[in-house]
Amino acid sequence: MDRTYNLNSLKELLLNSVKNYGDRIAFTLKTTEGEKRNKTVKYEDKTYNDFKDDVYSIGTSMIRRGINTKKCAIIGKNSYEWFTAYTATLLGDGVTVPLDKGLPYEEIKLSIERSGSEVVFFDEANESVMDRIKEEEPDSSVIFISLEPESKYLTANSMIEEGKKILDEGDTSFDDIEIDEDKVSILLFTSGTTSLSKIVMLTQRNVATNTAAAINVEPFETTDVNMAFLPYHHTFGSTGQWVMIAIGAKTVFCDGLKYIQKNMAEYKVSVFISVPLLIESIYKKIIIGAEKQGKLKLLKFMGMVSNGLLKLGIDVRRKLFKSVLDQLGGELRFIICGAAAVDPEALKGFNGFGIVTVQGYGLTETSPILTAERPGHMKLGSVGVPLPDIEVKISDKNDQGIGEVIARGPNIMKGYYNNQKETDDVLKDGWFYTGDLGYIDKAGYLFLSGRKKNVLILKNGKNVYPEELELTYGNLPYIKENVVMGIPHADDERELTLYLKIVYDAEYFDVDKEEIEKIIRKDIDAINDTLPRYKQVRRVIITDEGLIKTTTAKVKRFEEIKLITKQ
Repeated sequence: MDRTYNLNSLKELLLNSVKNYGDRIAFTLKTTEGEKRNKTVKYEDKTYNDFKDDVYSIGTSMIRRGINTKKCAIIGKNSYEWFTAYTATLLGDGVTVPLDKGLPYEEIKLSIERSGSEVVFFDEANESVMDRIKEEEPDSSVIFISLEPESKYLTANSMIEEGKKILDEGDTSFDDIEIDEDKVSILLFTSGTTSLSKIVMLTQRNVATNTAAAINVEPFETTDVNMAFLPYHHTFGSTGQWVMIAIGAKTVFCDGLKYIQKNMAEYKVSVFISVPLLIESIYKKIIIGAEKQGKLKLLKFMGMVSNGLLKLGIDVRRKLFKSVLDQLGGELRFIICGAAAVDPEALKGFNGFGIVTVQGYGLTETSPILTAERPGHMKLGSVGVPLPDIEVKISDKNDQGIGEVIARGPNIMKGYYNNQKETDDVLKDGWFYTGDLGYIDKAGYLFLSGRKKNVLILKNGKNVYPEELELTYGNLPYIKENVVMGIPHADDERELTLYLKIVYDAEYFDVDKEEIEKIIRKDIDAINDTLPRYKQVRRVIITDEGLIKTTTAKVKRFEEIKLITKQ
């Protein structure tokens, strides 16, 4: 699928969409009133014209208050109000600083200080945090703005009303702002503790060109319904939202992790941008459900029949697997995964059901997408090919062709905020050094081996890539997540023992914990027998408690190592 979207700024993106899709629904908002059994649910549609009006209104109010060019932090769950304030800041020539709503108080405060934010938009869940900041810093000039309809603080709603009145008087100051596409407009904190994390500087051109590139090669449709699940403070989540706006799709919001499948049915969701952990979990639930009903063999047989017909040009997948699709709302047709490697079995499985499922690869520093699979360009185990106008190659290859992935293109960040040393370490002669290891095959597909910093170099010189092993062990149907680590020997730090920590799904088993451990250890031994000796794990930790993760579901590998070492 080749289209010709060309975008250089987010203002251009929004105005194009308003021109083309003005009366189409951009967002559907859900509110719930009343208590438990007497709850009433209401839905409100916001068209593209409505969205533009709200953005221009709040932006005009920001100009009147003299804050439109300031650094504006924004913290809260995904919501229409969040994205409206974010867009108004960007189109008003300000700098947005999206913050992780899962951060503890001290890190939120430090993030505001480190970024130099002078305005903070926040939702109800973070009001107590703002109260505490004001109490501890009574002389602070930071302006706090609530995203809630009513608050003791200045509200975005009141600013929209204020802005509308100013616009009705003929004020065009917000629309007259000329956007410098190459000016730093977004500051994003990388994963890690705030004191150690780097702050990525992105421009509107970075995000707009990446949005256009994704649309030009992926099968997004104007009629799509998207569920904004990935947090907006994550660049994959926010760029994904810009894709939906650019294409004229409708966006709805998830009620929470445990309501995903219910919401998919409620809104007839057709496209879903997610992380591997969730997709793998949904797929395993489908397989476990089929197994418990004694239908797993039938499911596999249907898959064989479907694949055979597909080779003859006959596609009956969505009819054949209607009962599976109905579990996901019945309309889901396209899944995009990113942030980590996806279990190939889950990818193969969803595509087998008739849901086009692709994975992409990128980083916050690349706005974020570098490569992606796409219909007609899929190869199991790869993360696809580079998006248009992006170059990817391998630096310092070893004898297996594995080396560091480097890239260049219009989506590459300006650098790290107030950190020239780190910037110089990763930006060299126009190329961005990702810190990821991989290889490119003869057809141009990128295969990742793992993070450069995660590679385990054994005493015998052999390299072990933990991510590769994690995918292998993760194929066991009851494994929810796992991590492979190299723990140094007490008497020789150069000697590493491979540890595997497994989080299993207790619902899969109907035996006691002791028996569960026996089953798991037997299965791990069987997998070990298929691996070279140096790749075999020597210690296995089995638990039903989740791993230590970031709020974007990435395992904090070194925190897990510290925990095991301490124990």
